[in-house]
Amino acid sequence: MEYSIRNCEITDLPKLLILLQKHAEFEKAEFSPEGKGQGLKNALFGENPKLFCLVVAANETIVGYTSYTFDFSTWNAQTFLYMDCLFLEEETRGFGIGEILIEKLKEIGKQNNCVNIQWQTPEFNTRAIKFYNRMGAKGKDKVRFTLTL
Repeated sequence: MEYSIRNCEITDLPKLLILLQKHAEFEKAEFSPEGKGQGLKNALFGENPKLFCLVVAANETIVGYTSYTFDFSTWNAQTFLYMDCLFLEEETRGFGIGEILIEKLKEIGKQNNCVNIQWQTPEFNTRAIKFYNRMGAKGKDKVRFTLTL
């Protein structure tokens, strides 16, 4: 499979929204695309970006993405890279693309003096958990809460 990995561009946003919807469905989460395009545009391409995104481009479209932010760990008293999402279209899985995305995030984290990369995945996503373990990541049992404002 021929593909490239690059930074997300504004022209990728319509397809990125489709991938976000597919990712949410995969994780059995609610998702509405309403207002998300502008929100993502502001977060990714505003004066002070809050979100960063790499996309997997193949055949003139994007077939996957990983998004990340930089956050601060109280316990480590250092910055860490938080991988918010990593998603690949079903037909692109199993080609080592996920591993390359993680390696790129490791490089970005090191360049930004991050102490580690953190992320989460649903317990039922056993394929991803096996992949992350194979990459050398260590899981922690925690419950994530969301409090709507």
